[in-house]
Amino acid sequence: MSEPEARALVHARLEQILGHRFANPELLETALRHASHAHEAGGGEGGGESNERLEFLGDAVLGLVVAHALYAARPDWREGDLTRALHALVDARSLARLARELELGGVLLLGRTERSSGGHEKASILADAMEAVLGALYLDGGLEAVERFLRARFGEAFEAGGSKVARDPKTELQERTMAAVGCVPTYRLVVDSGIEGDDQRFTIEVCLRGEVLARATDRTKRAAEREAAQSALGGGAVACSASPLPGQSAPPAAEEDREDG
Repeated sequence: MSEPEARALVHARLEQILGHRFANPELLETALRHASHAHEAGGGEGGGESNERLEFLGDAVLGLVVAHALYAARPDWREGDLTRALHALVDARSLARLARELELGGVLLLGRTERSSGGHEKASILADAMEAVLGALYLDGGLEAVERFLRARFGEAFEAGGSKVARDPKTELQERTMAAVGCVPTYRLVVDSGIEGDDQRFTIEVCLRGEVLARATDRTKRAAEREAAQSALGGGAVACSASPLPGQSAPPAAEEDREDG
């Protein structure tokens, strides 16, 4: 099978998943072309455009569609609640997970170095590619095509208005530690990769009274803090607002446990 025929099969499979037949297939191909591939081939006629511009557009379109869905589903929520739910639904981890469900990693166009280093499995590359695909879908099919696809994939979360993810884990952890021992956790940076771009990583520890509850690594400090807080909540360090923390006795039982998240 020739390369063009193989790529045509890739497009056909993605079109079926996206629920949209592209009038301009080159848009979809561009969405799958990482900057490393475009740069390696010299750009222009030979390498083609990278997916960075489509990623930029897809990020904005995704935010609009999800924000609109939350706004319509939750008229009782304040701006802060809507913002937290939006961030939880469209964060890099959610996008990378969706990209894996679509098996985008195996069909991305990567440069030799990026490919040999496992670029097709990197969460940051997968998340960016997912945004680029959404950007391509928007340009070819309009906002309705994007909304239709997202509702098919995130329908349960959309219908619930993001209620299961509205609470920020840092806020949740702060409330639980205050209820348990009367103080709030602190976050400290323990590792900064010092590398700019997709490979940059920050490792954050969340501590309570000097004792480490959890640590996490991500490409932004904010994301690492959120993951560390989530690990502290879900890993048993703070199982619920009534749970004892390091060196503490258990307070009276709360009336009702809250759902993590």
